[in-house]
Amino acid sequence: MGNHFRKPGDGEGASSVQTPDVVASHFTVVPDVAGQASAEPQAAPVATASEPDPFAYNPDLNQPMPVDVAAPTPDAAAPAAAVPTVPAPDAPKSDPDESRLFMSSVPEVTQAQPSIPSVPDPSLPPQVPDVRVVPEVTADQQAEVADLDAALQDPGFTSVFAPVGDSRRKMAREAGVDPVILMEHVTKVYPAQPNKPALDDVNLEVYPGEFVFLVGHSGSGKTTLLRSMTRDVKPTSGRILIAGQDLMRIKNRKVPFFRRQIGTVFQDYKLLPGKTAYENVAFALECIGKPRGVIRSQVPEVLRLVGLADQMDSMPDQLSGGEQQRVAVARAMVNRPPLLICDEPTGNLDPAISLGIMKLLERINRTGTTVIVATHDREMVDSMHRRVVALEAGHVVRDQERGGYGNYGA
Repeated sequence: MGNHFRKPGDGEGASSVQTPDVVASHFTVVPDVAGQASAEPQAAPVATASEPDPFAYNPDLNQPMPVDVAAPTPDAAAPAAAVPTVPAPDAPKSDPDESRLFMSSVPEVTQAQPSIPSVPDPSLPPQVPDVRVVPEVTADQQAEVADLDAALQDPGFTSVFAPVGDSRRKMAREAGVDPVILMEHVTKVYPAQPNKPALDDVNLEVYPGEFVFLVGHSGSGKTTLLRSMTRDVKPTSGRILIAGQDLMRIKNRKVPFFRRQIGTVFQDYKLLPGKTAYENVAFALECIGKPRGVIRSQVPEVLRLVGLADQMDSMPDQLSGGEQQRVAVARAMVNRPPLLICDEPTGNLDPAISLGIMKLLERINRTGTTVIVATHDREMVDSMHRRVVALEAGHVVRDQERGGYGNYGA
């Protein structure tokens, strides 16, 4: 095959040099310095003006080689898989200076690699999206939550009820305040049981603003003690002073006027069946001669306080047990009496409604009303930590300032 390469000095008469046939490949025959052909890799495309030519001559051979900080060290790098290579025919040995020149002229590439999405672990349970259904909150519930949040801000808050402060009895004694209830050697004997007195030498003092629990077994004398405070029962002997009134000497015609200062809540509600909730509460004000303007303003306010603003026109048989008891509490406190007596107010109610009634009584007590509650609710007494008076067979066996239900006399 003829030579396609001609030197500049060769003429037509020059003798042509025959070269061996070259097998078609991706290598191009390039004349070396001595004029002999050598196999070299095909040159890269000509670099544009914006990109530096990696094969351009760089006279500064002492320039330090760029080091890729992201490249792993030989010790930490994983061994590469063995790949069979085919050596190029007549490949020249690489010159370390040329490789240094090539690496020094190549610009450093700092392009961020795309992140690889993580694959979930099949051994872990699948993640379920958090879908929560927010229940609807009524206005009454929002008010209770607001009251509870306000109580939680108090550092002395210990339970669902307001924290117990200093002893009312001690403060009243130090201030020289007379007790609102004073019993001295009170004894009551019913004619049907002459040998078993209902009350036997009872001595008790209750000061303004106190919250007192009266506990004891059935038949221990709790109801008789409460009825003697309202003058429903006259003791056989002793002395009883209620708000300065001597109940042993008071005349019968003055008893109704005395009872206007006392609010009473019964276990069986004692509501008038033919009157609405509004009329039952208003009846207590009508009996003491309050004007109609006062009744129209005070009754809705008290019903709203006990949570029955929407049940004012309901009849007693249309109300639940807890709602009827709330009407009874509203009727007892509508006249803002200084003393509130409750005889088993939660005896016929479930625990949830009982908690609401006790919280209502405690709220009334915080306004300054003295509250006395006869109850068998152990959990309520233990949670409120108020003064506890225990009766057994007509005797006061325990009077504890911040006590619990306990075992009565124990």
